[in-house]
Amino acid sequence: MSASGGTKAIVAALAANLSIAAAKFVAFVFTGSSSMLAESIHSVADSGNQALLLLGGKRAARERTPEHPFGYGRERYFYAFVVAVVLFTIGAVFSLYEGWHKISHPENIKSPQWAFGVLIFAIIAETISFRTAIKESNAVRGNQSWIAFIRRSKSPELPVIVLEDLGALLGLIFALFGVTMAVVTENGVWDGVGTLMIGVLLAVIAVILAIETKSLLIGEGAGPEVERKICDALQGAPEITRIIHMRTLHLGPEEILVAAKIAVEHDDTAADIARGIDEAERRVREAVPEARVIYLEPDLYRTGATAGSGPA
Repeated sequence: MSASGGTKAIVAALAANLSIAAAKFVAFVFTGSSSMLAESIHSVADSGNQALLLLGGKRAARERTPEHPFGYGRERYFYAFVVAVVLFTIGAVFSLYEGWHKISHPENIKSPQWAFGVLIFAIIAETISFRTAIKESNAVRGNQSWIAFIRRSKSPELPVIVLEDLGALLGLIFALFGVTMAVVTENGVWDGVGTLMIGVLLAVIAVILAIETKSLLIGEGAGPEVERKICDALQGAPEITRIIHMRTLHLGPEEILVAAKIAVEHDDTAADIARGIDEAERRVREAVPEARVIYLEPDLYRTGATAGSGPA
């Protein structure tokens, strides 16, 4: 994912959520609807999340230091994980509590036209934001399914925004359902039901985001296709006879560490080996520009050693 593409989607979502949050709060004041209050908190949480993603992107761009010799690229993963926590604690837990309270103590909705007007406006605004996230994601998704894109993407911003916008749209539909049923039946319990539906939705999205970003935060290697390109580039260097073993690690969405033990001929001179390593690094960076940190250890291949990316 390009940083500019992710930033564009984040800014579009932030602008939409700030305007929607204000409108929802106004609707809540006039209607007293718990669904509208839950959706207001949802939009505020989403706005805070987008601010966190922008902050994470800015902090990740800092230069490496002696204390952090590999840079700060993985800060983007940390802030994406914080987004999942915020979405669950502020959005889901509050909505579940408010929904339970409204079902236990139902109240009729006042001035429902405010709720309907704001929800329709919010659906239009969220649709525009969601369309931007889909467009930016399609530019990097390739032939992957949406599930595969969310699970395998090394850049956290677009999957987070796609899931947030999807959750926001579904949440608005749930709120519209709850308010409509409460008005039609004149039973405020339905407003609480809609609020509970929003809470469950936010909890599910938060758990999915937490699982995926936790994996990135712990450390994920390059994908199979990228590792294959790296192996091909290494084995294409004339002084390298084979790869004994290799490890890769994402230091950030656009930065990969490559560490490999490579086999050389026993009669190669030190100059031959140094020249071969330089050529191998050049070929790897040409094939995979994200491979910015490369460590190659020359060795003699012994029978029984495992080639490729497995253990030696």
